Amino acid sequence: MTSLLAPTTDFTKLEPGEDKPGGDATSRGSTDTANAFSLSSGNMGFRRELDFKIGNAIFRRLWVSAPASTDASDGLGPLFNSRGCQNCHLKDGRGHPPLSSEVPDDSGSMLVRLSVPAATEEEKDRLAAHSVNSLPDPTYGGQLQDFAIQGFKSEGKLNIDYKEKPVTLAGGETMSLRDPTYEIADLGYGPMSPDIMFSPRIAPQMIGLGLLEAVPEEQILAYADPEDADGDGISGKPNRVWSREREKVMLGRFGWKAGVPTIAQQAAEAFAGDIGISTTMMPYGSGDCTENQPECLNAPSGASPKYQNVEVGDELFNLVTFYSQNLAVPKRRNPNDPEVLKGKALFYGIGCASCHRPKFMTGDVPDQPHLSHQLIYPYTDMLLHDMGEGLADNRPEGEASGTEWRTAPLWGIGLTETVSGHTLFLHDGRARNLTEAILWHGGEAQAARDAFAQLSKEDRDRLLAFVNSL
Repeated sequence: MTSLLAPTTDFTKLEPGEDKPGGDATSRGSTDTANAFSLSSGNMGFRRELDFKIGNAIFRRLWVSAPASTDASDGLGPLFNSRGCQNCHLKDGRGHPPLSSEVPDDSGSMLVRLSVPAATEEEKDRLAAHSVNSLPDPTYGGQLQDFAIQGFKSEGKLNIDYKEKPVTLAGGETMSLRDPTYEIADLGYGPMSPDIMFSPRIAPQMIGLGLLEAVPEEQILAYADPEDADGDGISGKPNRVWSREREKVMLGRFGWKAGVPTIAQQAAEAFAGDIGISTTMMPYGSGDCTENQPECLNAPSGASPKYQNVEVGDELFNLVTFYSQNLAVPKRRNPNDPEVLKGKALFYGIGCASCHRPKFMTGDVPDQPHLSHQLIYPYTDMLLHDMGEGLADNRPEGEASGTEWRTAPLWGIGLTETVSGHTLFLHDGRARNLTEAILWHGGEAQAARDAFAQLSKEDRDRLLAFVNSL
């Protein structure tokens, strides 16, 4: 196992299984269509395909306010960010900032996390015990809802102002980075806390989540070095977060700051926070509404005895979770191209693979043998890294500081434009292409970023060709 997962030193040819980054679960379908991220695990049994399709239907469902004649689809809001999961995760791909010049529509695929610092010993103890990742604003909760059902005011909207920031590359070539400034405007329920902390986030792509969930914890922790004991400048650390399912502290794997331990919890929190829909894990019919929004708390709910007195009962919820676990990773494009292989050598050589760890082996997945024991190439370590002040949101989440982010998986990144119609990257979509995304790296990634900037244009193009092949 150790030798199989060790970084390669031979860049003249592909590694075993590298062309199928999801192992046998890699998608069997075409990678040249907008549906490239919406296909099921390639090795899934026929009987589970129906579960996947039903989960997809629920993922695509547009919810309406309660009460409604369509009682299987009511309960939206009262405050919300989107009417359906698919509206944020467009084509199961990457979201984007609103009203950008590259993508003129406002699809609701960006949201704003909210929190306040601990003010009491009890609040400090809750954070220290990991029973919560953050403390919500007393009025606006943990997330800004920019839409509302009829008869209610939305909480506000996010305004973004971009300023161009010039950067010089090797050979005198210049680029410009888009540096955002954020403002929350049109508040519907009075002032926010004076010490409010907020973090804009775009929806991440959905592929390969079940495979990442299946990686044994010890493989991830083997790369953790929070004190940088080996002196290489890379000090990845795990986030430790509360599991609502298992009622204990677990390793965080999902979300921009690894603030969620499982896909099921990610789904339940998204139903509640994004759409205002209750599940048995989060049985709150009013979603993220607070005690300072009493009309919202008292609004009609879509909960029904038919669905365990919530709006999405376990049967349907489990199908959505299964769907999210089994969105397949596409096969790679042109991985044998000599220029791509040279780019891979550069990727390793300048240090990118120190955080974007190439490969893992999944463990046993109960009831899903197709996800078990797969050699996968996600190019992430799922750990937190200090990315510097340039990317800082200054909002802690669990053990993640205001400058720390989880290493984003790179598999499928070269299909972003095909699937999502844009090439906007990083947690808030500020980067307009992969070059800008790399140039925003700081902190632990500063050395790799500087090495990239000093490459010749020919070598930068090779490295980018490799990343786009993933």
